[in-house]
Amino acid sequence: MINPLWSARELRGRIVSVVPETADSATLTIAPGAGWRFEHRPGQYVGIGAALHGRFRWRSYSLTSVPTARTDTLTITVKAMPEGMLSGHLVRGLEPGTVVRLARPEGDFFLPEPPPPRLLFITTGSGITPVMAILRTMDRRGSMTDVVLVHSVPDPEAMLFRAELHDLRDHHPSFRLHEQFSRRDGRISLTHDLQRLCPDWRERQAWVCGTDSLLEEAGRVWADANRAPSLHREKFASARIGNASAGGSVRFSTSGFAVETDGATTLLEAGERAGILMPFGCRMGICRTCVLPLTAGRVRDLRTGTEHEGGHQMIQTCINAPAGDCVLDI
Repeated sequence: MINPLWSARELRGRIVSVVPETADSATLTIAPGAGWRFEHRPGQYVGIGAALHGRFRWRSYSLTSVPTARTDTLTITVKAMPEGMLSGHLVRGLEPGTVVRLARPEGDFFLPEPPPPRLLFITTGSGITPVMAILRTMDRRGSMTDVVLVHSVPDPEAMLFRAELHDLRDHHPSFRLHEQFSRRDGRISLTHDLQRLCPDWRERQAWVCGTDSLLEEAGRVWADANRAPSLHREKFASARIGNASAGGSVRFSTSGFAVETDGATTLLEAGERAGILMPFGCRMGICRTCVLPLTAGRVRDLRTGTEHEGGHQMIQTCINAPAGDCVLDI
């Protein structure tokens, strides 16, 4: 009998359980198949792809489990978003036993080793998930330092991991938790509230994860205090870095087609507009199904702005755009 978790082309996992956390969120326990290594850093995220309406859809979610070789499962905690088809499916429609696709852990939202002696975490909503992995790891390894967590949610019923966070607070005198319930207390304003919530914030290394407005305000506050190097921020979706006026000619050598496009249009989109049957999967830089050889020219990663030069380099067409004329082998 063929094991559905065995694949030479991709990482796979089986859903072990889906446990509700709040009315619109759940923790998924996943047993990865061959090729997975439990070597991620707490705070990193993983790509997960699940079949929905006849095609695989991908999203990234923070790992909430402690990285250790003494386990054969991992966990992610997902909040169902009103506009998110996959998140709602993962929370409410995924059955135990379902096989999903996985991408290797990525991200730089993690602590150095050893952890800094004084830490500040500021999170809103599901932005608590990467921080929860960090706190669980510090608790498990006995390395809980002087930690302040400021967390904002609409109300207590919407707060992920509330009981567990209270347990951590009760067991670790060095861990301080401030809960802000925005429907009762109003939204957190770092400009006005940070000094009251954490008077020594300038002396702490800070990790912030939440809404775009929170991240932008944190950037301003830390910059104004000349403390920008001590601030670390996590965004679940990166803005594209592209120039609509740049670009060039994209030639598809095997197909014999060429198309002119700007520097904000991905190579995948350009190929599809030219009528070429382009390989694709997640369309967001996770699954690598779209990878093709770049045989000549230069392309730009729209997430980072990094440029790559041809020479049969394998590039992801869903996240790269032309940075001048280029040639793809398809």
